[in-house]
Amino acid sequence: MLILGIDPGTRILGYSLLQTNELTSSSQPRTSHSSLSILAMDVLYLRNMPDFDLRIRHIFQTTTRLIDSFHPDHLAIESPFFGKNVQSMLKLGRAQGVAIAAAINRDIPYSEYQPTLIKQLVTGNGNATKEQVAAVLRSILLFDDTPRYLDATDALAVAYTCHLQLSSPLANLNLQPSPSNKKHKSVKKQWSEFVNQNPDLIK
Repeated sequence: MLILGIDPGTRILGYSLLQTNELTSSSQPRTSHSSLSILAMDVLYLRNMPDFDLRIRHIFQTTTRLIDSFHPDHLAIESPFFGKNVQSMLKLGRAQGVAIAAAINRDIPYSEYQPTLIKQLVTGNGNATKEQVAAVLRSILLFDDTPRYLDATDALAVAYTCHLQLSSPLANLNLQPSPSNKKHKSVKKQWSEFVNQNPDLIK
């Protein structure tokens, strides 16, 4: 599985390519360091482009070029966060949209992840800083140098989050929150179904 991770932005866009390698030992953990390798981790610098439309087109073209060059199996992208500046949020949504459109244009499936969820899964803290996310990823994935722009490691965090989700035995379960007090009952029921259907995975 090759995952293209994107941290969308209209000034700096981060991207990464995370490869899940086939393991030689069935006893080796699925998320072990040796099972993952980083094929690319960089940023698309857009601040020098004064025209917004040119930035959007460049995002689409670059995402398409990455897909055509590396042939990823999946696109993982960070969802726009809700901020006070509506115009900035709309621009960020457009950057995300054209990256997703590039993936759809090449028949690549995609997943979106909220920033707080990414930080929670990577660091254990949904309010972690960019520096903390980069430091944890460096200890997990063992890359040498932290990039100058942490948008690159943010993109790697998105790809790593997608890897965790897709490699989890719960990945195919629909654990969407249910209304009001039915939430816990719904999750418990789906977990029970999973246990009954997969007894060999439960130690």
